[in-house]
Amino acid sequence: MKPEFARIIKEARDSRDYSILTNGIPYASLIGMQCTPMGDDALFTLPHQMSNIGNPILPAIHGGVIGGFMEMSAALHLMLFMDEPRLPKIIDFSIDYLRTGQPKDTYVHCEVCRQGARVANVAVTAWQSKRELPIAIARGHFKLSRGSA
Repeated sequence: MKPEFARIIKEARDSRDYSILTNGIPYASLIGMQCTPMGDDALFTLPHQMSNIGNPILPAIHGGVIGGFMEMSAALHLMLFMDEPRLPKIIDFSIDYLRTGQPKDTYVHCEVCRQGARVANVAVTAWQSKRELPIAIARGHFKLSRGSA
């Protein structure tokens, strides 16, 4: 399975069709996650769908869905842009929820703040209407496989 997944990652990078990855990861597919290339970067999108609503009274996107979307975006970002050959392992992931996730499309941008041989630190920002008004921000540390024996 590992050689197959490495082939899928290479195919996604080469073709710049990142749906190959988002459709191949069950959780990403379940929540409807999408990834669009933007120059040398990518924009991760969580399109509005009722199954992601946690509180139908407000309504609001479930916080766990927002957190999972941000975490998955960071891991995919490392695989696509930092030549990580497989899904990196999470060391820790800390989220600050700033606003309610309204029932509309949500976007995420990831930035690698620091990368070593074995660990990468990724900053993640999620927003809906305006990038300057994030609904959540996160910091994640991931163990990279290429630095391990």
